[in-house]
Amino acid sequence: MKDNIQLGDPDFANMMLVLKEPVTQANHKEFKFLDGTETGEMQEIAPDIWAMPAYMQADDDFTMFFLTTQIESGETVMAFATGETDQGDFRLSEPLVTGTGLNVLNEQQPNRAKRVLKFLNDISKADEGNWRMVD
Repeated sequence: MKDNIQLGDPDFANMMLVLKEPVTQANHKEFKFLDGTETGEMQEIAPDIWAMPAYMQADDDFTMFFLTTQIESGETVMAFATGETDQGDFRLSEPLVTGTGLNVLNEQQPNRAKRVLKFLNDISKADEGNWRMVD
């Protein structure tokens, strides 16, 4: 693995942001992503699974969502999912590792990917999460 991994690097796809505490009804409003035009807020879409738009525009079919969920280890992670419409029904894709989702967003919307990465780095700097390399 190389040092100084950057957004868009293949190795960046293996980066995962692990949250110190799960997202709950009590704290979900602390995870607001401000994009300048709208305020995204975490919403519980299934028990202990929370989602919030990272990129969603009326004139673009591509959408990306933050997704927080618990993994097998019991830790809560910040993942991503794309939004997909199937026969008129909207659903989220399978979760993407944090870095993978950011790289996908970077391919579609590089400026938004940088803002999303800053938001996640702010979570890490506030000691609310840690970046880790996963296999």
